[in-house]
Amino acid sequence: MSDPATRWPARWRTWRPAPSQTRWQTRWQTRWQTRWRAWRPVPAAVGPYALLAFVAAVTVADRRAAGALLLVDLVLCALLAAWMLGVHTLRPAWRERAPVMAVFIAVLVLLWAALVVRSPWFGFFTPAVYVHAFRVLPWPWQPVGVAAVGTVAGTAQAYGVDKSTAAGLVTYGAIVAANVIPMCAFAWFARRDDRRNEERDRALHEAREANRKLAASLAENAALHEQLLARARDAGVQDERQRMAREIHDTLAQGFTGIISQLRAAEHAGDDPPGWRRHVAAATELARESLSEARRSVHALRPEPLRSARLSEALAGVVERWSALHDITVQVTTTGTARPIRPEAEAALLRIAQEALANVAKHARATRVGVTLSYLEHEAALDVRDDGGGFDPARLDAAAESLRADRGGFGLIAMRQRIESVSGTLQVESEPGAGTGISARVPSERAEACA
Repeated sequence: MSDPATRWPARWRTWRPAPSQTRWQTRWQTRWQTRWRAWRPVPAAVGPYALLAFVAAVTVADRRAAGALLLVDLVLCALLAAWMLGVHTLRPAWRERAPVMAVFIAVLVLLWAALVVRSPWFGFFTPAVYVHAFRVLPWPWQPVGVAAVGTVAGTAQAYGVDKSTAAGLVTYGAIVAANVIPMCAFAWFARRDDRRNEERDRALHEAREANRKLAASLAENAALHEQLLARARDAGVQDERQRMAREIHDTLAQGFTGIISQLRAAEHAGDDPPGWRRHVAAATELARESLSEARRSVHALRPEPLRSARLSEALAGVVERWSALHDITVQVTTTGTARPIRPEAEAALLRIAQEALANVAKHARATRVGVTLSYLEHEAALDVRDDGGGFDPARLDAAAESLRADRGGFGLIAMRQRIESVSGTLQVESEPGAGTGISARVPSERAEACA
């Protein structure tokens, strides 16, 4: 024989309800709950009248047996029922009006108290009055109404107590207190729970509103982020275009200008073969340097003179070649203790020196030029001075525009843009007939700090 412990699970599985039965039970329970929700307000509305009718019937039977007059009791019961029907049951909108409900509870308690005084049986109507007091009275009127209901209920319970003695009065007070204090405490706890629920609902509402605003802010920030990215890309493209334009101007344009000058000089030296060969060789050297600078610009490297030498050495080499090409005396001076500066700042100073010398060769008609590189405490300064014709500083903008027209958009403006791109400053001093001075300054920072 098999063990009963092994048989019962199989039998239980056999007798378990089928899935269709479970679904039927679920549908029945759902339908019953729906109907109960629909009919639930009916007992709450009919209950007080049914309880009043029951208490009135018991009172009539009791007082008729005692031979008492019933007319006053029946009239008071009718007034009580009519008051509940006319003010509360048939006027749902009035339940939201606190003053109306306060009057309703006051009259209800007075009529009920009159009935309790005539017959203690009407004390059984207490639950209905409590329900009305708790439902319709707002805070802080609710504890007052509940205390009044508790007083009448205690009076009904102490109906047989002799109130003509001190002991009877103490007993009556204790019975009333036993009704009033717990119900008022219950009202206070219920109010506290309601306030907590209201605060919780308010906090949830504020949290939802905050989440909605946060979502809107995130969407707005995402849109702004996209706009900033687009503007950053456009700005990067524009900066790169300007950088390449400056590089081309500082390398190819200046190289081509020098080549053209040397070839023109070679044309005029047609009867002087040594001079002709010297100008052609200089043009060829300029072409090689320009090609090297063009390749370097493509790879975005540092200027060729700075790849293997310090700024002062690279500057001296540039000045020496320029002086040899244009046959103009140039004095190069370096002052102060050499301080490492950012590579882009070194490149900017070197390019400005090249541009300033190109301007001297093309516009100044100078015989002497001085180039000074000064290492100060917090900055490095480059000064280029010439004894050429100069110009009026008041017309500096007009001169810059003319240089822009002559050079296809660069010159003094390009120098200023280049130096400002590395947080530097550029000053131009000039006077007609007294030459021109250009001073460029960049912050002196250690390369390790900028890495």
